[in-house]
Amino acid sequence: MLFRRRNEESAWERFRVWLWPRRSFSRSFQYFSKRILRLKATPHAIAAGVAAGIFASFFPLGLHFVVAAAVCWLIAGNLVAALLVAAVGGNPVTVPLLWGASWETGKLILQEDVAANGTPEHLSAMLHHMSFAQLWRPVLEPLAIGAVPLGVLFGLLFYGVTRWGVGVFQEKRRRRLAEKAARQQQRPGEFGGVGSAFR
Repeated sequence: MLFRRRNEESAWERFRVWLWPRRSFSRSFQYFSKRILRLKATPHAIAAGVAAGIFASFFPLGLHFVVAAAVCWLIAGNLVAALLVAAVGGNPVTVPLLWGASWETGKLILQEDVAANGTPEHLSAMLHHMSFAQLWRPVLEPLAIGAVPLGVLFGLLFYGVTRWGVGVFQEKRRRRLAEKAARQQQRPGEFGGVGSAFR
């Protein structure tokens, strides 16, 4: 198969690349930024999709893609942009920061004191058994409640930045394509003029 790897990657290698990209996080960020800028949609749709992805990134993994798609549909955003941003937001570097901020904000909204050790009693046993009823009150409820205001705040911020950036990028691309079309229209006349000079 064309462009297929000579040696298949192991599960550990794929996990390591997920944790730390081969070409650094800045290169990966540039790649995803260009993918979003080059989407064929209106500035509002792309910016709304990015905002939906940012909003969903504050929610637990597994739910963030569903939340991104639902919010994207509600605000008429671009689904590809939403899922790309949600995928980037679910990386191992940002997840602890986003979840920690959501959990602390949720505890503050619910006006519940955080335990001295920072975790509820028997949390490890709850996570081992994955009991939703037991996890809801101490972990999932503050996490979900705290994710909403943070997601809205950062979603609006990224919406404004993305809409401006996409508008500038698309305007430059329109000018570049118009100039290219104008040059192509002038070339037949130029060749005709050169040919007529030799007649």
